[in-house]
Amino acid sequence: MKAIVVREFGEPSVMRVEDVPAPEAGPGQVLVRVRAVGVNPVDTYIRKGVYARKPSLPYTPGADAAGTVKAVGDGVTACAPGQRVYITGTVAGPFGACAELALCERAQVHPLPDAVTFEQGAAIGVPYGTAYRALFHRAQARPGETVLVHGGSGGVGTAAIQLASAAGLVVLATAGTERGLAHLTAQGSAFAFNHRAPGYADQILAATGGRGVDVILEMLANVNLNRDLALLARNGRVVVIGNRGTIEIDPRQTMSRDADIRGMTLFNASPADLAEIHAALGAGLRNGTLRPVVGREFPLAEAPAAHEAVMAPGAHGKIVLKA
Repeated sequence: MKAIVVREFGEPSVMRVEDVPAPEAGPGQVLVRVRAVGVNPVDTYIRKGVYARKPSLPYTPGADAAGTVKAVGDGVTACAPGQRVYITGTVAGPFGACAELALCERAQVHPLPDAVTFEQGAAIGVPYGTAYRALFHRAQARPGETVLVHGGSGGVGTAAIQLASAAGLVVLATAGTERGLAHLTAQGSAFAFNHRAPGYADQILAATGGRGVDVILEMLANVNLNRDLALLARNGRVVVIGNRGTIEIDPRQTMSRDADIRGMTLFNASPADLAEIHAALGAGLRNGTLRPVVGREFPLAEAPAAHEAVMAPGAHGKIVLKA
């Protein structure tokens, strides 16, 4: 089968299409014919060898994908060949999702409703799982609270806006382009702000009547965290989802508000957490409240270009590879 193979850590050019042996489903495993693969910023950190979890070389990148079940191993009864699914990871070892076939544990495979395309299915795993865990597990957001999605036009931001809106939160969100601002409103944000405009933080405070927001989901903490603290209401929480460096903050901003800074990564979610997350996401996909947005599509062979695009500013939805 065709697969993207990484034989050394480095720049996007280290990813190359190769012919590799096709995996087979063992006990408790599912073999999926991949139709589309999601590209996440974390994939680029792993490829460069700078992420906390470093795979053994060589490896095939990618965790999020969608397609159809090709075969199941002994003991698997909850899915069958031909079923449409999205996946949230692959078995440990060299088998990633950027391939014609992906080998998964049963718990990594989830039903994909007929109304959701394979490309949209590839946009679910990391973005929607991260957004759900940030909102409801880490921030413990409640209906009626206000949430600021700081960087709302990308994959995680889009998911967070949809999830928060469906749960009854008042959503404020930021983006850096006119297209991005229109995207925020289309996804359900009640207020949209250009985070490149002077004074946008004052506009956010004004939109809350000076009270501040209860929750901030932060995609670029090394730039925004200190400013975020001044935007919080009393007992407010900032959840750090993304960060690319260091920043100096004034802790007094947390003292005066009894505020919290909470980190998170989806990799820390327990099996029970993940089961809850995908039960909720499955319901949202079926009833239409969750609508993954695909911003750009690349052929599998153009994975290096997709890795460059996912780190570029001006994100709009999810970047997907077509397998």
